[in-house]
Amino acid sequence: MSTAETTGWVGWGWFAAIMLMTAGIFDAIYGLVAIVGPDSAYFLTGTGTLFMFDVAGWGWWHLISGALLIIVGIALFSGATWARVIGVILAVLSAISQLFLLPVQPWWSTIVIVIDILVIYALTVHGRELKTAAAR
Repeated sequence: MSTAETTGWVGWGWFAAIMLMTAGIFDAIYGLVAIVGPDSAYFLTGTGTLFMFDVAGWGWWHLISGALLIIVGIALFSGATWARVIGVILAVLSAISQLFLLPVQPWWSTIVIVIDILVIYALTVHGRELKTAAAR
């Protein structure tokens, strides 16, 4: 088998692209809701710790990161190498940020970390086939 062939494993790359775009859409929606919503702070408690978030700042962060995730997901379908690199970086950052939320939302954080690991796996092991599939 040559390196120019596309196997059924290319589906892992498509999975990663779709997951990144889905996360980007949700992030953008959350960001827009937070920006348009009232200017206030959100308080969250967990195991004796109080977390305070600035809703507007949180909204802008999620709007920008959501747009970036959507762009990277779309670029993955074209097989762009830069999109694979950025996709892995964003998935790693997402997994690390979920570690901070484990005490507050253990099940959701665990699910997101698992999906991030699958995206990292897909892009590092089977991501090269995306370029071959896009060339066909």
